[in-house]
Amino acid sequence: MSDKSPEQIAHNKRAVRLRFIRQLHFWVAVFVAPSLLLFALTGMLQLFGLHEAEGGYRPLPVIEKLGQVHIHQQFALRPVRARPPQAAAPAAAQPAPARAEPEEEGAPLGETLVKWTFLVMGAGMTLSSILGIWMALSNTRQRPIALALLAAGTVLPILVLAL
Repeated sequence: MSDKSPEQIAHNKRAVRLRFIRQLHFWVAVFVAPSLLLFALTGMLQLFGLHEAEGGYRPLPVIEKLGQVHIHQQFALRPVRARPPQAAAPAAAQPAPARAEPEEEGAPLGETLVKWTFLVMGAGMTLSSILGIWMALSNTRQRPIALALLAAGTVLPILVLAL
C-alpha cells in the first residue's frame, strides 16, 4: 500500500502536468521565435510604410521583400504595374478639373497613437523573443534541443518560401 494520501497523489499529478506544460511551452517558443521576430520587425517597418517606395524614398530591396513576406507570404519584390494607356478624349468632352480640397497635414492623432503603440508592442515582442532565445540557449541541459528547434524554426519557413 502507498504511504501517500490522495491529496499528495493529486498534487504530484498536477506538478507533473505543469512540468510537461512548461516543457511544451519551451519547445514551441524556441521553434516559433524566428518567425515571431520576423513578423514583429517587418510589422514595425510597415506601420510607417517603410517597406514601400513613395515620393523620393526607395526602401532597400531586402526590406521591400520582407514586407512582401509579411503581407503576401512571398519573398519577392512586388511587380510594377503597367499603367494602361489613356485614350485622349476630345477637349470639349473633358470635364473641368475638380477643385482640389486642401489636404490636412499629418495623420489624425488617434492613428498616430495607434501606430506608436503598435511600434512599442512590436519592439516588446522583439525584445521578448531575443531574451527567450537567450534563456533557452543558456539552459545547458536543454541546449542541444533548443539549437535544433531554433534551427528548424529558422530553416523551415525559408524552405517553404523558396517553393
